[in-house]
Amino acid sequence: MKMHAYVAGVGMTRFGKHLDVKLKHLAGEAIREALDDAGIASGDIQAAYMGNAAAGVLQGQEMIRGQAVLRELGIGRIPVVNVENACATSSTAFHQACAMVTLGAYDVALVCGYEKLFNADKMKSFVAFDGAVDTENPDGLNGALKLLAAEAGEVVDVQSGDKSRSVFMDIYAYMTKAHMKKYGTTREQIAAVTAKNSRHGALNPRAQFQTAMTVAEVLAAREIVWPLTLPMCSPIGDGAAALVIVSERKARAMGLSRRVRVLSSALVSGFDADGTAESLSVGAFAVSAAYEAAGLGPQDLSLAEVHDASATSEVVAYEYLGLCEKGGGGRLVEDGVTALGGRIPVNASGGLLRKGHPIGATGAAQIVELTEQLWGRSDARQVEGARIGLAHNGGGMIGTDAAATVVSILGLET
Repeated sequence: MKMHAYVAGVGMTRFGKHLDVKLKHLAGEAIREALDDAGIASGDIQAAYMGNAAAGVLQGQEMIRGQAVLRELGIGRIPVVNVENACATSSTAFHQACAMVTLGAYDVALVCGYEKLFNADKMKSFVAFDGAVDTENPDGLNGALKLLAAEAGEVVDVQSGDKSRSVFMDIYAYMTKAHMKKYGTTREQIAAVTAKNSRHGALNPRAQFQTAMTVAEVLAAREIVWPLTLPMCSPIGDGAAALVIVSERKARAMGLSRRVRVLSSALVSGFDADGTAESLSVGAFAVSAAYEAAGLGPQDLSLAEVHDASATSEVVAYEYLGLCEKGGGGRLVEDGVTALGGRIPVNASGGLLRKGHPIGATGAAQIVELTEQLWGRSDARQVEGARIGLAHNGGGMIGTDAAATVVSILGLET
């Protein structure tokens, strides 16, 4: 969808372990920062889109999650839309807020993504991810794993009842082996994604991990499921990110300079491939829709924030973003093209791998990063001359593809 909405303010907590902080207080911190950044009062908000994925499982907070956060801040009366869409939760909230502002329903909308995944009972955290597949289809997850394993030339071997890791790590492992088998991608190239993102994360004061790693250190780390080591898998985390979205009319009234406009945002769900080129993956389909609505292509991008739930996920994203040919993702990162200073920096924030992945907050955090980059406020990790940024965020799994994907493109107006 082509949008006519602007980001007027952003706020974000540091991602990490916040066992002693209430979920609604994390959200409140990000919201207050975003309002201050925009220079508006809470009473100016006309609607709020609140994104959280796992509070029902981990905090027992269901049904009125957003209202519980906002009432603590003295915000009421306005429409509050609670959004849950797996790892694409707050990017979906962002899409919905921008759509309503574009359609003229509101001049000022709040978006907040917030999550607490750390828990004294670690197994409880993993259970939160188990619901991101079709739980009423007994063959759903195993069927997907069998198909992915076949692409890797293997027979699926899933340890029944193994809760030492998220089930998605098995999915990413088979995806990695399939890519290695089909395109000759090396384990070192996959590890290079983590090494690159660790260098970026070391420059991000809000990142969960701020230590740079080499490829050798990534490969030497504890194995989760071959060929993936721990740093090649995104961590769980706690945190919140918030955005103030305004109409063009409101942006003019506020006197915003160097305005960041939402050029397009595509929200799509997974589907059964019919053999055509555009149906090969939901990611490619969403990217194509976002490019078309914005009237842009990969050659126009200054930077991108992509959903690197595993290091391999970023390599695959390079390919359907059109940054390289199919199967060329490994060489792209190896050649430094996607590092800061390269032709198209990807995950300058550190990505999910290093910034962290509190699933309900991830999509909004990507938009925070792009906005600050376009404003020139990213300090040591600033992408020089940044004018167009893309955010890609996916979540859940149906069949062998993401259940939900959002791709948004932002541009700087001067």
